[in-house]
Amino acid sequence: MISVIVPIYNVEKYLNRCIESIVNQTYRDLEIILVNDGSTDHCGEICDAWKEKDERIKVVHKSNGGLSDARNMGMEVSTGNYIGFVDSDDWIDVSMYEQLMKIMIQNKCDIVSCGFRRVEKEELKNESKEVQFVQYNSESALEAMITENGMYQVVWNKLYKRSMVEDILFEKGKYNEDEFWSYQVIGRAKKVIAIKNIYYNYFQRENSIINETYSLKRLDGLEGKENRQEYIDKYYPRLSGIARLNLFYSYMYAYQCSLRMLNKEDLYIAKEKIEYGLTTLGLKYADYHRESLKHKIGIIMCKISMRNVCRLRNKFKIGL
Repeated sequence: MISVIVPIYNVEKYLNRCIESIVNQTYRDLEIILVNDGSTDHCGEICDAWKEKDERIKVVHKSNGGLSDARNMGMEVSTGNYIGFVDSDDWIDVSMYEQLMKIMIQNKCDIVSCGFRRVEKEELKNESKEVQFVQYNSESALEAMITENGMYQVVWNKLYKRSMVEDILFEKGKYNEDEFWSYQVIGRAKKVIAIKNIYYNYFQRENSIINETYSLKRLDGLEGKENRQEYIDKYYPRLSGIARLNLFYSYMYAYQCSLRMLNKEDLYIAKEKIEYGLTTLGLKYADYHRESLKHKIGIIMCKISMRNVCRLRNKFKIGL
């Protein structure tokens, strides 16, 4: 059985679409866990109404604790041998879990992911295609995730064996919580498969977290990547260089956004955090020797003065 965990907070406009896409899955052996995280709209009533319609649905009502807390609660009450996550403003293709489970069983793997599309307005339909996939071990899966080459840190386009995730909690109160969680889970998997076919629809609404004005809480993502770097250095040293380079680029993007959008007081805090991170990162030439000449020059300039480079990038709208 698959336990599908749906953390819910103030998404009454989109919630029925999400739940309906899960209820209608061609794979029927589901435990659908709706975690109402203290919603102040009608989400609670919507969840209860769905519970009356489908006996596979469990509803948990709790005080607001954030996305990580809701996911943790969902895992705590789940009973399935497999775990999946769906965000409450997204929706999934009708055959998503059937396809993921089929690959999971046939290939005896620990994690299966599928492709996803970013959607703003229209509900696009997935075309039926022959399933294509790539197989990884833990190290190659981490490498693909760091470089975003067929594997991504997001949790909602994946199916996990319960043993992979049940003792790894999401960090409460963190922005970009997937950054703190995914590398730990993928790092313990012996076999990971990524299906290229698209089965997940990631809806970017105007007032979602991802579209919020840039603020200091966005720097949580840097902390997650710093934690990942320590993990990589300890357990997968071959990947240390590409992880350092990825973290370096993340520092640069965060600095650029901070200069462009933060007030003076918050900018000082961000600047101190980013510059301290850069001094302890220890980026080496060997980490970026395969980069293009243009990127090599940019990195060297950043190492001299990240602030000035980011000002220029903002002036000429580079990377925005």
